[in-house]
Amino acid sequence: MNTKAANSGSRKTQSGRPARLSLADWMPKIVMAPTVVVTLVCIYGYMIWTAVLSFTNSRMLPSYKFVGLDQYERLFNNDRWIVALTNLGIFGGLFILICLFLGVVLAIFLDQKIRAEGAIRTIYLYPMAISFIVTGTAWKWLLNPTNGFEKLMIDLGFENFKFDWLINPDMVVYCLVIAAVWQASGFVMALFLAGLRGVDGDLIKAAHLDGANTFTTYRRIILPSLKPVFFSAMVILSHIAIKSFDLVAALTNGGPGYSSDLPANFMYAHTFTRSQVGLGSASAMVMLGCVLAILIPYLYSELRGERHE
Repeated sequence: MNTKAANSGSRKTQSGRPARLSLADWMPKIVMAPTVVVTLVCIYGYMIWTAVLSFTNSRMLPSYKFVGLDQYERLFNNDRWIVALTNLGIFGGLFILICLFLGVVLAIFLDQKIRAEGAIRTIYLYPMAISFIVTGTAWKWLLNPTNGFEKLMIDLGFENFKFDWLINPDMVVYCLVIAAVWQASGFVMALFLAGLRGVDGDLIKAAHLDGANTFTTYRRIILPSLKPVFFSAMVILSHIAIKSFDLVAALTNGGPGYSSDLPANFMYAHTFTRSQVGLGSASAMVMLGCVLAILIPYLYSELRGERHE
């Protein structure tokens, strides 16, 4: 009681009035205020504004003449948008599955305490340190039929070898998968390697004592215990796939034609180059819905896990 009285008294001046907060007390609020304002205005504010514009007939400039769901109806009747959604399904599905597979395999390989592990881990992680623009440009050179991998194989004597996916409308989306997997699989490997190093060693020893071989130990004990890592990796990879713009811009620029468009490229083209702000805003809101469909279950599972703990 005396301590509480002393603490409450220390916050008052001798005249009994509350003491004013010092600069040190205000400094955290001052430092955080610009970030909070920028976040509220430039992120959530523009999200709300985009949602409003998606219900208007905005074209080159914003307009506030509301037309209901007309823009969404136009969007899903647009052949280019359907192609973009189809490409997202192909690209996103293959990108996530291949990255998870390669990430797990590479993590298990490095978990064997091999020599030069640090150097190998750095090599695998290096692509994640560069931007998708650089990745797209590099793979555009490698996949170019004129001076890339196809020309190399022909020069080596394989005269009938052909690899023209970059200019083939039916195969160009797989070029995006190749480049994206090359960049992101090392990051997934790092996630799983950290998870593997955190597995309780007593479980592994007990499995070996029961006669389980290495393959069975990983399949029945270690990998099932890494479900949170799998879920986190899927969320991150899905987010990368949905918002992919720069990789397409650098590698294919949406071509041939618009056969390699993704929703982000569709949104940019119609909003900023075709003066269809309303249609572009509608496509942006659909992309936001896809992201929320991934994030909400993830956040729910995290919060549910914390409550159980």
